[in-house]
Amino acid sequence: MTTPATGSVVPAGESPIRVLIAEDEAHLGAILQQFMTARGFRVRMVRDGRSALELLRRELFDVALLDVVMPELDGLEVLRLVREELMPPEVIVITGNGTIETAMAALKLGAYDFLSKPYRMAEIEALVRRAWEKRLLVRCNRHLAARLHREETPSVFLTQYAPLRAVLAMVHQFAASPLPVLVTGEAGTGKRLLARVLHDQGGRPEAPFIRVDCETLTAATAFDELFGAPTGAESTADDSADRAVGALELAAGGTLYLEHVHALPIAAQAALCRILDDGAFVPRRGERRVPLTARLVASTAHDLAAGVAKGTVHEGFLHRVASMRVVLPALRDRPVDVVLLAHHFLAAASRGRGLRLSDEAAATLERHPWPGNVRELQLTMQRAALVAKGAAVQVSDLALAGASTGTGAGTAGAGSTGAGASLDDLERQHIAEALERTGWHQGRAAEQLGISPKTLYRKIREYGFKRPSGRNT
Repeated sequence: MTTPATGSVVPAGESPIRVLIAEDEAHLGAILQQFMTARGFRVRMVRDGRSALELLRRELFDVALLDVVMPELDGLEVLRLVREELMPPEVIVITGNGTIETAMAALKLGAYDFLSKPYRMAEIEALVRRAWEKRLLVRCNRHLAARLHREETPSVFLTQYAPLRAVLAMVHQFAASPLPVLVTGEAGTGKRLLARVLHDQGGRPEAPFIRVDCETLTAATAFDELFGAPTGAESTADDSADRAVGALELAAGGTLYLEHVHALPIAAQAALCRILDDGAFVPRRGERRVPLTARLVASTAHDLAAGVAKGTVHEGFLHRVASMRVVLPALRDRPVDVVLLAHHFLAAASRGRGLRLSDEAAATLERHPWPGNVRELQLTMQRAALVAKGAAVQVSDLALAGASTGTGAGTAGAGSTGAGASLDDLERQHIAEALERTGWHQGRAAEQLGISPKTLYRKIREYGFKRPSGRNT
């Protein structure tokens, strides 16, 4: 649906523009809600500032219409608090006695615009659409910048294990080849890091490295992710930025890394088969054929041959993506690397404190079976760096079998991790402690955890964390 005022397209199907109306005048709020709903928006309405803030923290909205004068919290205070959230909406402030001071205060706090009562419905609809278009642009820019961002330090795969060193020597030999590579191994063995090593040693380290997590894709979103969204369409993924350019184009001249490739929808697998055969593809936003200049690297912890038998993996895709194979060993098979990697992760996590491992802690690490592999060891050392009191990490600082931790997860909702903790348990507690330390300031918590705010937002939802009551920031 289009409006004469802006020519904007209302997203069809599952993705209408999501609008929150916070208006304490019940009659006016009902009229505005009815009008906006009839125009194709997905609308929620509340009548006080506290309810508006709670709903904005619980759900994702594209645009929020906030009346300045409301019970509990006024509109400007709600605006101030919501701008600190990870994915804030564009905010339009509405005032019944508009003044220059109110307008300047709203804009200074980050509002998209402001309106004075009385207003025309067509005026507010046009303003909401323009605010939504701005949000799409901002999200797109952030998304592309994050995907094109390169690490400042080179990717290094640390190991003293002779068989793995032989594998890495082989990787160096074929790193510059354009042929696809399949990396397999248990979860946490370093498949993503090896993909970066392949990219960095491939002769074009400054080229883009684009990662696509296939487990986040559906049959509907896979083509948008890989080939770009059709002109005028909006991605339906709640935590994905809307974009017209697909991963194949973004990775031009560099590497397209398909993580958890076993989960890639089979229709997308078939499309990639044709592209690998033809050496070119047609983006969904145009008709011009684009040469395929990205090198394909895929990884999985699953048996793709078994997936072929079950019908979840396209046989032709398996043969093409596995032109070259690299198998990473589990950490339990390379015990010589445990203390080496522990020191590496501890140095990175202690941020200049000079923490070291006590002899007893090192021996405990060497005895642990590491079901979560290198990723579990990394999380263990990150947590140990946070809870260690002295100059050395002690056994009591480790969340492993026989270790005791006195640090709970506080109000974030995870208890202490004891013997036999799973990788998920350890990650959950690590995130919970970071949220508690930062008073639930998600930007600072993400920085301390070394992850993106988007990833932290997804983990908070995944683990079911709830913001403690009484905390506004």
